[in-house]
Amino acid sequence: FFLFFASPPSSPLSLSRARSGFYKGPAAQAAGAGRVRYSPAVMRLSQEHGIDLSQIRGTGLGGRVTRRDVERYLEELRAGRASAAAPAPTPAPGAGAQADGPREAVPAAPAPAGTPVASATPLASGAPSPVGAADQRIPVGVGDQRIPVGPVRRRIAERMLQARREQPHAWTMVRADVTGLVALRNAIKDEFRAREGIELTYLPFLIKAVTESLREYPLLNSVWAGDEIVVRREINISIAVATEDAVVVPVIKNADRLSIAGLAHAIHDLATRARAGRLTLEDIQGGTFTVNNTGAFGSYLSQPILNYPQAAILTMEAITKEPVVLENDAIAIRSMVNLCLSLDHRVLDGLICGRFLQAVKRRLEAYQLGQQVV
Repeated sequence: FFLFFASPPSSPLSLSRARSGFYKGPAAQAAGAGRVRYSPAVMRLSQEHGIDLSQIRGTGLGGRVTRRDVERYLEELRAGRASAAAPAPTPAPGAGAQADGPREAVPAAPAPAGTPVASATPLASGAPSPVGAADQRIPVGVGDQRIPVGPVRRRIAERMLQARREQPHAWTMVRADVTGLVALRNAIKDEFRAREGIELTYLPFLIKAVTESLREYPLLNSVWAGDEIVVRREINISIAVATEDAVVVPVIKNADRLSIAGLAHAIHDLATRARAGRLTLEDIQGGTFTVNNTGAFGSYLSQPILNYPQAAILTMEAITKEPVVLENDAIAIRSMVNLCLSLDHRVLDGLICGRFLQAVKRRLEAYQLGQQVV
């Protein structure tokens, strides 16, 4: 259990990565001295929400501010029963601790009457989120470009922040030998284009392997719901599509019911409409598991942020030719790919995720030249 020592703020309260003022509990205030200690959870909440801890009365041992105290204060902010504070005065030189030692916490001055209260409304609501508050400490130099944050980029920022804040991320990876898949795809891609009218990429093969593996390990097709885990019956695969200024994640509904050709058409349709800005609300709702072909941009390793509230996201990296030691100790040039999985550690553990990745790997490695693909 680690504790952090708080240092005083140096700028006005901001909900965007704000550093807050910090609270001296009653015991420390009565003594007029002493260092204030906070748990990692309290420090994280204060920094994420831009909370001035000096405005919170601690109920812990010796007046220490607890996580529940911070959560209660946030609830009061949402209800309009609490007010934000002005920045604490900057301590005079020498008033703090030594350079390598902890600093004393300096209570922030109370906010004057009528001071606007910054909102701490949850991201799920329509009210402004922490990513919408300007950080006045960011210097803007001559010639710097200022790019206004539009609604799409703001929504992406909100969802990314929400996922990182609420979902404890973990990451794992396996390597797959897809030499047979590469040979198969190269052999049939021209005929497939002539017959179907679209290109055949590796993504349909990956999604097919993923959906079959999700049937084998359905816990990866689930969400955390507070006091329970909800395992989705339908397998709806979200696919990340890059546009010029954003990433959108449309959904292939009931992807487990589609063939390779059916998946290829679904991917082509959603990607085309996404880049043209013609996706509907229905197109982007209902996803249960996300797949991203980051290898299309030459990526070798990725650590993706979860697509909230889904429990897992899988990336397929670039396929590269590499020397590989085979079972008989012979060395051969093989087509290898990394499969990277980010997971919600509240829902999933390493054992089941390792088994799931091995199932996906096994299915990808099973493709061979001459195999029938429909």
